[in-house]
Amino acid sequence: MTRIFILIASFCCITSVSYAESFISKLLNKPVQGGVAVISLKETTTPPQAYYKNKPVLVIKEDKTHWIAIVGIPLTTKQGIETLQIKSSQGAYTINFTTSHKNYKEQYIKLANNRLINPNQQAQSRIAQEMQLQLAAYQTFSARNPSNLLMELPVSGRLTSPFGLRRFFNGQERNPHTGLDLAAPQGTPVKAPADGQVILVGDFFFNGKTVFLDHGQGLISMFCHLSAINVQLGQAVKRGNIVAKVGATGRATGPHLHWNISLNDTRVDPAIFIGKFVP
Repeated sequence: MTRIFILIASFCCITSVSYAESFISKLLNKPVQGGVAVISLKETTTPPQAYYKNKPVLVIKEDKTHWIAIVGIPLTTKQGIETLQIKSSQGAYTINFTTSHKNYKEQYIKLANNRLINPNQQAQSRIAQEMQLQLAAYQTFSARNPSNLLMELPVSGRLTSPFGLRRFFNGQERNPHTGLDLAAPQGTPVKAPADGQVILVGDFFFNGKTVFLDHGQGLISMFCHLSAINVQLGQAVKRGNIVAKVGATGRATGPHLHWNISLNDTRVDPAIFIGKFVP
């Protein structure tokens, strides 16, 4: 009986190790427009560096010598062959990978305040300044490794707008939707989906009250339309810590959380990181 128990335990250990080696690819490898490509790199004992469109890419170790690159693919990417540049102790090389087309639906939104659709000149100046702050936050690339890549929803709520929607405000087309919208009551706590550091807080024209979290190596979460912010610039947070509360500030039609994820300065579908991606 003891021997049988040991054999069963050994088999379970082998199974779990095998699963761990392929888990990230199974979860994240969705190489479509607005998706993620997981690319195996040449084995090396030292960390390689990867670049896509001249921007640094998240690279993590799967075992002692096996590294993978986790690449964010822009919504504007055309179906076809893309190239990843690698620098390692073995020298520089490139890897090609294939991206696929994905159809995204349309969304039509009615807003009573036309100023949020066609801002005046003063508002446009403010928007431009705020955009520069947010773009700089998205370009953050710190050395830390993400604490986890399988994330939980920051709030439990009904999905009202998925990633990638072509959006029309009062009949006028605007930028595609670059996150997930989750309907939740005003004041619902918003939790960090992974460890991180607060790299930007603000109250912006379109986004309202906003928090950016750096999870490491270019993996960034942004939460907006908040009613309250519970963290300060530079603060370190752990997964599950409350960072804010749901609201309807900025260009919003009601209380909800807009959550987006950026990889290598590219907005990608957060549904991938919670195992809810729809092809």
